[in-house]
Amino acid sequence: MGARAAPIRSIATCRPLKACVRHGEVPGRPSGLAMLALQDDGRASNHDELMTGTHSDRLENGPLPPRAGVGLKPEHYREILETSPDIGWFEIHTENYMGEGGPPHHYLGAIRERYPMSLHGVGLSIGGSSALDKEHLARLKSLIERYRPALFSEHLAWSSHDGLYLNDLLPLPYTEETLERVCEHIDEVQEALQLRMLLENPSTYVAFADPAMSEVEFLREVVRRTGCGLLLDVNNVFVQSVNHGFDATAFIDAFPVEHVGEIHLGGHAADSDDDGSALLIDDHGREIADAVWALYAHTLARAGARPTLIEWDNDVPRWEVLFAEAKRADAAIAARRTNRIAVPA
Repeated sequence: MGARAAPIRSIATCRPLKACVRHGEVPGRPSGLAMLALQDDGRASNHDELMTGTHSDRLENGPLPPRAGVGLKPEHYREILETSPDIGWFEIHTENYMGEGGPPHHYLGAIRERYPMSLHGVGLSIGGSSALDKEHLARLKSLIERYRPALFSEHLAWSSHDGLYLNDLLPLPYTEETLERVCEHIDEVQEALQLRMLLENPSTYVAFADPAMSEVEFLREVVRRTGCGLLLDVNNVFVQSVNHGFDATAFIDAFPVEHVGEIHLGGHAADSDDDGSALLIDDHGREIADAVWALYAHTLARAGARPTLIEWDNDVPRWEVLFAEAKRADAAIAARRTNRIAVPA
């Protein structure tokens, strides 16, 4: 890959691929509410339209509100439709909805008619040395045309090579060669989708020796060359700061927040390396740590109010637990708007 890997941190098992992508899992067959998704005015949406996507001409794809959103999970479909919670927006992992129809699209269509939405990809392998998968890109374009999301984002990582798809998002060396490849791939994606994409900063467990540039410098140059935006994952910053021993606040201070279109928050697991030193795993399987909330407050002080996603992809909790995390983020955003930045209690 053009750089020598430094054994700074290592883990024995792979981190699950950003949500353990479910490829359309849904609890049970649709019945009752599943067959009649009600719109806000009480009219029943046509089931065939929801299944085939012909309702897309009624959808608007305006900007996400500067509020908290959550990742949409099958476990919560029915409760969301039954209660219409006061949530800013939802995000989906694109690979979970690349099939043509079925219950996942039924529920997604009904929820999309009520709420703004963003799409978050895990499978394009933006940093991979192979060409982008044209079929995957075509399916992504169809999904975007169908649901008209406000935003689409992907990862600064690689996850496939020569047709082999890996269950992880793997790190890249920050070299000119990598930079050129990443920019070429982003240009191709943006041209195909006719949409500005956001690129997410990674969480990593190993680092490359003697990089040509820092991660922040790399991201800034990607934006300059491609015109893409950035997705700032605050938990990823904190995880890397512990794993690689740098100041997370200084990282946020150097980050080009003027290009950030979305922020992510999530939980992490505490582990230890072979030498006993602290190792954090970005597992999205628990509540957000207090230290990450504090770093988020600092991020808002620099960047201002931004759409903020609560990621909870493994050991998915009851809706009220996830909703409570979103309300904490909304409280932090409200505090920023009134210049009363504080870590949510």
